Amino acid sequence: MSFTVRNDSDGSEFTVNTGENILDAALRQGHIFPYSCRDGLCATCRADLVHGRIEYGDYQQTALSDAEIGRGKVLLCQARPLENIVIKAHEIAVPANIDIRILPCRVTRLKSLAHDVMEVHLTLPQERTLSYLAGQYIDILLRDGRRRSFSLAAPPRDGALQLHIRRVPDGRFTSHVFERMKERDLLRLQGPLGTFFLRADSDRPVLLMAGGTGFAPIKSILEQAFAEGITRPMHLFWGVRSRRDLYFDELAQDWAQSNPGFQYTPVLSEPTREDQWQGKTGWVHDAVVQRYPNLEAYQVYASGPPPMIDAGKLVFAAHGLPDDQLFFDSFEFASEARNSA
Repeated sequence: MSFTVRNDSDGSEFTVNTGENILDAALRQGHIFPYSCRDGLCATCRADLVHGRIEYGDYQQTALSDAEIGRGKVLLCQARPLENIVIKAHEIAVPANIDIRILPCRVTRLKSLAHDVMEVHLTLPQERTLSYLAGQYIDILLRDGRRRSFSLAAPPRDGALQLHIRRVPDGRFTSHVFERMKERDLLRLQGPLGTFFLRADSDRPVLLMAGGTGFAPIKSILEQAFAEGITRPMHLFWGVRSRRDLYFDELAQDWAQSNPGFQYTPVLSEPTREDQWQGKTGWVHDAVVQRYPNLEAYQVYASGPPPMIDAGKLVFAAHGLPDDQLFFDSFEFASEARNSA
């Protein structure tokens, strides 16, 4: 059995199989709505239910409150129709060649970037390609049926796929990466996934906020923008705990030197005495609004752990950022540990 979903925003329709969530069905049929975690945690895929009955699935109250449900809000990654329904959601146009695929890949390089960050290079078979937009992510498909999501840290033009993998306490897969993974190991991936990429239909100045390895997709976005000669003013704020966590600080400094219109501000939340830090300290979202107290004319791209994203949403809205000018990629590290328990 299947049900029909009609999107009131543009009149488009697609079908959802029994037990399938709306987002998976939409992606399967080429309809791309904003989404990130797909676990009911980040609220990126929140939309309006105009008519019909659904099952709400599993989600966190921070992503969908009872009051929001009362106002007809749903999370497309969790909602399952119980009949034909009507929603209102913004569909994103992406190039026709961006297809979600399952592909084999081989580990071709492992490089330690920091005490808890590993750079992993993956190469596809010669006859296979993966078309993606800078900022998107892939899922590594594990043998037990579970999956782990990682952003692509290099733009499409670079060939090999690059991941920045942070070691998560009690994380089964990340422990494997640091302790047992070897070059030439074979893996399977699915992608590209996510809607975290630079919107080309705007000329607004761009503020980018990264937390920890949230630097990875922003690195991809920036390197693609530099290669394309995009001239929009851009300012990267990278928040980490201490100086040793700025694993690509020199690269970001080089960007600022060689790309007019680009600025870089690293922010340490817990600098050590050995750091001898003279730069910005505290929370990275506070550094953004201290530098830009009026955000009405800006676009903000934020990538990193959920507490940083949640704090940024509130602070940026209070400083005038329009709701539709915030784009974020929430790194749900907790799900890695939870799934491996």
